[in-house]
Amino acid sequence: MDYQTELNKDIKMRTARLQETVRCLGADACILSTSVNVFYTTGIIYAGYFYLPAEGEALHFVKRPSDVWLPNTVFIRKPEQIAEELQNRGLPLPTKVLLEADALSYNSCNRLIGALNIKETVDASPLLRKQRSVKTDLEISQVRICAERHMAVYGLIPSLYRHGMTDVALQAEIEREMLLHGSSGLFRTYGENMDVYQGSLLAGENAEEPSPFDFALGGKGVSPSLPIGACGAVIGKGQTIMVDLAGNYTPWMTDLSRVYSVGKTSDLALKAHQASIEIHNIARDTARVGTPCADLYNMAVDVTKKHGLEPYFMGTKQQAKFVGHGVGIEINEVPVLMPRSKDLLEENIVFALEPKYVIPGVGPVGIENTYLVTAGGIENLTPIEENIIEL
Repeated sequence: MDYQTELNKDIKMRTARLQETVRCLGADACILSTSVNVFYTTGIIYAGYFYLPAEGEALHFVKRPSDVWLPNTVFIRKPEQIAEELQNRGLPLPTKVLLEADALSYNSCNRLIGALNIKETVDASPLLRKQRSVKTDLEISQVRICAERHMAVYGLIPSLYRHGMTDVALQAEIEREMLLHGSSGLFRTYGENMDVYQGSLLAGENAEEPSPFDFALGGKGVSPSLPIGACGAVIGKGQTIMVDLAGNYTPWMTDLSRVYSVGKTSDLALKAHQASIEIHNIARDTARVGTPCADLYNMAVDVTKKHGLEPYFMGTKQQAKFVGHGVGIEINEVPVLMPRSKDLLEENIVFALEPKYVIPGVGPVGIENTYLVTAGGIENLTPIEENIIEL
C-alpha cells in the first residue's frame, strides 16, 4: 500500500479518535487552525480552519492556498463566514467548542468565539498533543526513514571538519548535507518563543552560555536576536563539539546528539560522556510500557550523583530540568522526562533521551537517541557510534 493510501487511512482514524474526544467532553465541535494540527488531521497545510463536528464529516474553511481540494472545502476570507456556511448547510451553530487556546493568539480565539457566538470553550491543544504522542504504523515507518537519513548525515561529520574551522562553518557544512539528504529545513517546536533553525552545534566554552529558550543546552548564538547555538568561535584543540541538529527528513522527526573532539579531550569530559552512555544503557534495559517518565529522569540524576557530576548535569550556569521528550511532527512533544511528570510510557510513543553534561573550558558531552516504546521494551532508532569521535 502506498504512502497516500496509508495516510488517508490514518487520517480517518485520527479524525475518528478526535471526534470521540469531542463527544466525550460534551462539546459540539473542534476547530483547529495551527499548521501542525491541520497537517495531522488533513495531511496538508492550509491557512484556515479545520471544523470537526461531534457528528458528521469535517469541513475545511480555507483562506489560502486557492487550489486546496479536500472533501467539504469552503473558501473563505474571514472566520465570520463559517457561521453563514454552517447555516447554509442546515447545521446548528456550536455552543461548546474545542479551540487551540494555548497555541492561538488571544485575538484569534476571541474572534472565533465572537464569529460563532460560542458560549463555552475547551483547550484542544493538550488533547491533540496527547493523541499525537502515540504513533500509528505509518507514523513509525516515517520516523524510521527519518532516522536512517539522520544517521547517514552524522556519519559524514568527521569528513566535513577542517582544522581551524569555526563552529558556524562546521554547522553550515553539516546543514548543507542535511538539505541534500532531504531535510525540510526549519523544524517545528512547541511553546512560546522557542526559536531555533536546524538545531544547535555547541563547542567549547559556548556550551556554558545560558539561553532564554527551553532547550537542553544554550549557546549565545551569532546575534542577540537569536541567542542560541553556535557563536562563530574557532574550535580549539581538546574542545568537544556536540552536534544536535534536527532529523526533519519526513514530517515525523527524530532527535540525535553526538559528540566529537579536536584531538583528545579531558579525562573529566570522557568520564561524563560515559555516564551519559550508562544512563542510556540502563534505560534500554529497564524502560517498559508503564514505566513512569519521572523514573527515567530520577535514574539519570542517580547515575550523575554516583559519578560526582552534579555541577555539570544539563548545563552549568543554567541547568535544564528534563532529560528527554516526545518526538513527532513537533520536535518537543509529550511526554516530557522530568521529575514532576505524571506520564507513563505507552506502546508506540517515540521519545528522545538526552542526558548531557557541560565541562567548563572543554565543552558539552553526552548523547541523545530517539527511542520507540514497544511491547517488549524500548528500541533505539538511532544506533550509531556513541563514544566521542576524535577529529
